[in-house]
Amino acid sequence: MGRIALALPLEAEDRLCIDLVHHGHELVARCSSADELASTLLATRAEFAIVAATSRYLNDRLIAEADAAGVRIVAMTSSEADRRHAMDLGLHEVVGLDALWTEIEAVLLGDAVPATSPGDPRRGTVLAVWGPAGSPGRTTIAINLAAELAAAGHTVALADVDTHSGSIAPALGLLDEAPGFAAACRLAGAGSLDRLELERIGQRYLSPRGSFWVLTGIGRPNRWPELSTERVVTTIKTCLDWVDYVVLDTGFSLENDEEISSDLFAPRRNAATIAALREADHVVAVGSADPVGLSRFLRAHVDLVETIVTNRVTVVMNKIRSSAIGMGPAGQVKQTLQRFGGITSPVLVPHDQAALDAAILSGKTLFDVAAKSPARTAVGRFVEERILPQPAPIARRVRRRRLEPATG
Repeated sequence: MGRIALALPLEAEDRLCIDLVHHGHELVARCSSADELASTLLATRAEFAIVAATSRYLNDRLIAEADAAGVRIVAMTSSEADRRHAMDLGLHEVVGLDALWTEIEAVLLGDAVPATSPGDPRRGTVLAVWGPAGSPGRTTIAINLAAELAAAGHTVALADVDTHSGSIAPALGLLDEAPGFAAACRLAGAGSLDRLELERIGQRYLSPRGSFWVLTGIGRPNRWPELSTERVVTTIKTCLDWVDYVVLDTGFSLENDEEISSDLFAPRRNAATIAALREADHVVAVGSADPVGLSRFLRAHVDLVETIVTNRVTVVMNKIRSSAIGMGPAGQVKQTLQRFGGITSPVLVPHDQAALDAAILSGKTLFDVAAKSPARTAVGRFVEERILPQPAPIARRVRRRRLEPATG
């Protein structure tokens, strides 16, 4: 049987210690980090290593030391971010953190090919957040979508693609002297944009609930020519190999202003928004739930439908409140959208001015300043039910009793 070393969280480590010894293997090391395990592989003469697929327990040094020592590694994942981390390091022998010992042993001994999760994206997912003119809350929804996805354990990049009034940086208290998305577009135009450059120019929004990358927008509107269609598309495609989810905060205008220009090859101010919407896997169309906001949204929604495929659009009505639309605001909003726009099943986000003010004042997400806010809860439910892949139903395992041979 094999000599096995472990680098796992305590609960998983205790369970596997019992299992591997019960099945005749020898436990040679219990380590608390990838570096500690890498240092002990030769001394313990380990043949196999089982590790958690997080940066604490799995890194490039451990992979290199294991390859040099001839040690086979199996990583245990608890989220898509864990799986992606293992894949990025070139480790394809992965199992779920709750896998049975027989499944782990089959992968460990090379007797089975580890199954990949049907929700494992080998290509990231693009979410574009759009809304009509005014202040429907595009940036607020985009920021909190990114926060919810990061809290769910995914790697996320939030990019400000608005060429009229980029506002993600001030909303999150980040510096915007060197706009990250414009810098990425310039590098994309020069053919030198890659993951390392994205991490160099991106900023991190740090949160104990889930951190994410931010590519800030242009601080001066006259810099919009830097965001051409080709550059924006290339930047988005490069981000797909960087993170699990790319959230794009777009501008409001969908006008094709080349129709009124004599120079067909000149850059277009709205090209960045239109390119982002067409590249998106999922478009979140945000409107404000008041008479003026609903009127603006329904008119602009017609242009949106003409710009992209409608089955990729989810309508989010923001700032639901009776003070602006009367009694039973949720029902009135749904009825108005159905009657005048043929829009069904919108996502409704209640207005919570106190929580939003606290978020802006502190430069934080709603999850960080008011986790129980009705607005934050509605966004979280939207992400869970409509954006994140739904887990496949788990088949019940039936334990079969071993039949003992009859005697005498």
